[in-house]
Amino acid sequence: MATDIKDTAHAVEAAAVMRLLPTRPRLLALGEPTHGEDTLLELRNELFRDLVEQHGYRAVAIESDCLRGLLVDDHVTSGAGSLDEVMEHGFSHGWGTSAANRDLVRWMRAHNDGLPPSERLRFAGIDGPLEISGAASPRQALTALHGYLAARVDASLLPCTAETLDRLLGADERWTEPAAMMDPTRSIGRSDEAGELRLHADDMTALLAAQSPQLLAATSPEDWDRVRLYARTAVGLLRYHSWTADTSPARLTRLVGLRDQMMADNLLAVAARGPALVHAHNAHLQREKSSMRMGGELLEWWSAGALASARLGEEYAFVATALGTIRHQGVDTPPPDTVEGLLYGLPEDRCLVDPRRLSATLGASLPAPRVSPWFGYAPLDPAHLPTMDGLVFVGDVPRS
Repeated sequence: MATDIKDTAHAVEAAAVMRLLPTRPRLLALGEPTHGEDTLLELRNELFRDLVEQHGYRAVAIESDCLRGLLVDDHVTSGAGSLDEVMEHGFSHGWGTSAANRDLVRWMRAHNDGLPPSERLRFAGIDGPLEISGAASPRQALTALHGYLAARVDASLLPCTAETLDRLLGADERWTEPAAMMDPTRSIGRSDEAGELRLHADDMTALLAAQSPQLLAATSPEDWDRVRLYARTAVGLLRYHSWTADTSPARLTRLVGLRDQMMADNLLAVAARGPALVHAHNAHLQREKSSMRMGGELLEWWSAGALASARLGEEYAFVATALGTIRHQGVDTPPPDTVEGLLYGLPEDRCLVDPRRLSATLGASLPAPRVSPWFGYAPLDPAHLPTMDGLVFVGDVPRS
């Protein structure tokens, strides 16, 4: 068995990944089983450089706020803002403090220096402006969408004025109330003002589509991509806030599903621009249904990867990452009767495995799923192996 598994392992290189795939995908999704470990992000950086230099990839997209990501994209494409400013304000979830993320941004900026716009690398955040404890105010997305339309179409076509938007939005703190995540009565997502804003967001998005021949002729591709991002984010945020205020048993399931739906829409927009590497948690990129327990309740929903894969077919590829130890988080040597335990016996600390060959080697009697001793790490589900295109294994993850 160990010899058979060793025969499926290769160095983690772009060329080896491509050999596992029928064609070069527009979205190559690299998952991770935990967040915040620079070892995994450094591996992502190395793979991205290979993909850029050897396979023509031109973008990287990560699990970070899509609106903040615009600051990073501006920096790497044009040099706008300092690196320190971009790392502080261009990432959500604290990802800007990562040395590996800083290295990625610095490398992309250096690579783009002197290149024509069509050849420059692009950066995107794929997450909604949702952070961890709650959703952001829809102010930025709504006002940017309204401002774009007000400057380009007849005022009589607009559903409201900028002053009306400002009045309905009110103080941003009403939208970002952290307690609303677990207590729907603290959310304003189903207030009269929020309902009216949803109608205005829908009408402005429809107006954007209806006026697209005129707008496309007068707008650069980059600005058109950006205003469509504002439109879908405004609609998505208001929908998310509405379900935050819901009191039905489906509330949490709808919220996690809506988050991944927003991610999927952003992924499809990235794919439309050309081949990109996507990096996020395995649970957001896998083809199988995702699940988690929240407040004692088991939630199941279709991930962003599953939604994107259903639309893109072979132009979407998913490479999961599994790991052996994160000893500084209490994740010690994996049991030998798990997939992680079998792979931990390989001589290489990092390797790429063909998951379908591995699944065939293991046969009908799959290993038991590993039990995580730490909430921040999600072990591999052996039943998912046949729906993966590749599996990266990292033996030991040292403290970042």
